[in-house]
Amino acid sequence: MRTVWDIIKSPVITEKALVAKEETQDRRQLLTFRVDRRATKPEIKNAVESIFQVKVDKVRKMARRGRTEGRKPSWKKAFVTLKHGEKPVDYGEAV
Repeated sequence: MRTVWDIIKSPVITEKALVAKEETQDRRQLLTFRVDRRATKPEIKNAVESIFQVKVDKVRKMARRGRTEGRKPSWKKAFVTLKHGEKPVDYGEAV
């Protein structure tokens, strides 16, 4: 059985992801994570809820498109939207 830390690899801390997180502060917060390639949406939802003690509204996974030559990365990108009214999440508080 995989643990929550096997499913959630790390938060995505890029300028684009942090801007999306900050712009959604007054509405539902959008978080971005690197997750295991084989993780399902319910597994990602449960992992985020147990790590950060929040309620998740929906999960979207990024699909790779175009030519795929060479090796595949061991992770996918997942966008997690929290329910309205949840406390703001700081990535450093759960580590």
